[in-house]
Amino acid sequence: MNQPIKTAQVDALRVNVYPTRQEMGASAGQAVVEKINALLAGKPTIRMIFAAAPSQNELLAYLVQSPAIDWSRIDVFHMDEYVGLSEKAPQRFGTFLRQHLFDRVKPRTVNLIDSGADDAEQQYAKRLTEASIDIVCLGIGENGHIAFNDPPVADFDDSAVIKRVQLDDVCRQQQVNDGCFPTFDDVPKEALTLTIPTLMAGENLFCVVPGPTKRDAIHRMMTGPVATSCPASVLRTHPNCTLYVDEASFGNALP
Repeated sequence: MNQPIKTAQVDALRVNVYPTRQEMGASAGQAVVEKINALLAGKPTIRMIFAAAPSQNELLAYLVQSPAIDWSRIDVFHMDEYVGLSEKAPQRFGTFLRQHLFDRVKPRTVNLIDSGADDAEQQYAKRLTEASIDIVCLGIGENGHIAFNDPPVADFDDSAVIKRVQLDDVCRQQQVNDGCFPTFDDVPKEALTLTIPTLMAGENLFCVVPGPTKRDAIHRMMTGPVATSCPASVLRTHPNCTLYVDEASFGNALP
């Protein structure tokens, strides 16, 4: 495993810093593989939630090429989906994860959010809560969101499992910055997202955040208050979360 050039701990959050996003992604990937195999040594199947974003590319690529994972024993979910895009739209997060991971490794079950269904939230909440979530692979947004829990709608005590939200302007602009949509107006205004308590209920969290556009969010996440003004700050309270960053996103977040 690539060794981090810096490690830190902020409250309960472990932080590993790597020179490049490739080393960051590979190290996160190896840690995820080790956790998968440790869990599968003790039970027949496990359940995982994945984020869909370019920030996850290196992690997902590592998981695809790893021969050490028995995907036939893994049920997979994802954490958010746009409302209003056609089923065939390439920007759909379910499509992204199928292309980058699910279709390539053939998990035991693939559970996608059908954001066009009238009862999408109830359907997905039922499947998601049938058993505990073992692993969550996530990132954070430029506005500090986790999943689509942007600051205006983030709730650390949310009673919902999944909810419909309005996306804030910083979040929508990020989708353009990431190359997912050509213009701001092309980005959907609404999405379905797993709530913060749902994500925090995962037993093991691996948070992968590369790139200079995330530097301000990383700084606020680690040095500001634990507050919905930077939703990712709540990760500092999780008992088993590791943050993987490259030098570009870490910057001077900590001494």
